[in-house]
Amino acid sequence: MALLFRSTLMKTTRPMWMTMTSTLRRNMSSHNKETDEEFDQRWKAYFERKNIDGWDIRQGINHMNRLDLIPEPEIISACLQACRRVNDHSLAVRYLEAIRYKSNGVSKQVWPWILQEIRPTLNQLGISTPEDLGYDKPELGLKSVDDL
Repeated sequence: MALLFRSTLMKTTRPMWMTMTSTLRRNMSSHNKETDEEFDQRWKAYFERKNIDGWDIRQGINHMNRLDLIPEPEIISACLQACRRVNDHSLAVRYLEAIRYKSNGVSKQVWPWILQEIRPTLNQLGISTPEDLGYDKPELGLKSVDDL
């Protein structure tokens, strides 16, 4: 039984891992640079796949987080639409939290700009922002000792 499970798992995950490793090799080579537009199109196409599931969405989000970048609003909207297709509102909100955290580390103007750009998608899909849900103010948060 374990052998059957392992062979089935290898058949389903092997093509994905081969694609990911070949993508990593291609991106790390010095002679084949990917332009910003190609990068954006690749990630939009990844999230716009019709057969994407929650696991694939999480893999894409984690991969982009490891790249230490803030994605363009078009990529964020594509990811949010993928979250909506798999009916995972919590994943969409957590993704927005990660974007907010990363953008506040860069500049305080980035997050409001991103929200402004993705607002139509948020309204269309009915996705709440972390601020709408009160995640920016912890319920049991204490005053800072510096404020006492």
